[in-house]
Amino acid sequence: MSQMNTRVLLARRPADQMVAADFAVDTQPLGTVGEGQFMIKNRYLSLDAGFRQWMNEGSGDNYLASMPLGEPVQSIVLGDVVESRNADYPVGSIVMGRTAWEQYSIADGSDLMSILQPDDGIEVHEYLCSLGPSGMTAYFGIMDIGQPKQGDAFVINAAAGGIGCIAGQIAKAEGCTTVGIAGGSAKCDWLKDTLGYDQVIDYKAASSLEEQLQQATPNGIDIVYDNVGGSMLSTMLGHLAENSRIILCGAVSQYDKEGGHDAVGNMWELITKRARAEGFMFSDYIDRYPEAIDYITNMLKAGTLVSPVNWSEGIESTGQAFVDMLAGENFGKCLIRL
Repeated sequence: MSQMNTRVLLARRPADQMVAADFAVDTQPLGTVGEGQFMIKNRYLSLDAGFRQWMNEGSGDNYLASMPLGEPVQSIVLGDVVESRNADYPVGSIVMGRTAWEQYSIADGSDLMSILQPDDGIEVHEYLCSLGPSGMTAYFGIMDIGQPKQGDAFVINAAAGGIGCIAGQIAKAEGCTTVGIAGGSAKCDWLKDTLGYDQVIDYKAASSLEEQLQQATPNGIDIVYDNVGGSMLSTMLGHLAENSRIILCGAVSQYDKEGGHDAVGNMWELITKRARAEGFMFSDYIDRYPEAIDYITNMLKAGTLVSPVNWSEGIESTGQAFVDMLAGENFGKCLIRL
């Protein structure tokens, strides 16, 4: 009997609030490996909020096409090459790349695919977390766009998410005073006690975000790291210091919106404060990954970086885990262990 492959498909276009029923679990025989291809037995799937954007109808842009219905959901994966007709990816290689929510993937080496040479002192799953897309996104956003200096006030929203966890600690290592924004006292306590944020802002608290930002950054924000977009970004832009840098990384508050993203206010502040706002994708920096991996590996080995993971077990758990992540249920990076 041929081997089977269980996959999670995009069953329908999500409405304003994504639910697990937007996905369907499907099992079918494994495909065959063609010339130039190889088969990966996936160990871990990475859940990344940004992929929500490309689940909407007509959401294709110059980065990714809109995901087709009835096909496995796109994902960053890490796994082992178990069959190969591509000399560059021999059997036994550990690889990371963009395939899909499935137990086995057939790939050809494109789509961010790279062979990992894991460091003996580091858990392999870290290559999807602090040493993977989340860590690369945190590092290059801060270093290239944020350009941190000793004493800068650094404020990041979605601070308890996969990127926020790493970014706050890198900013602190670079001498910034770090302020993390998250929802709920449990998360905020965790940011302070476990991740070492200097200050935290609970956007669900009784006092407004406006008031809390004023209190936390009385001299304005030097570096804004934005993962949320929408009205929260508007509020943050109202508290800029002169010559501030705004890192535009994501817009998690906007991915469920029908008919496009909300407008962002306070843009005039960019002019009067001589600020700079710049968007980026971690894949822009592929040639410089070794630099980021060295930096973060050193932090991990020195014990100066906490890299929390929110684990879910088994391919069938993927849809619900993704929904929970978008709802902000997670502390740290969300991974599926297959």
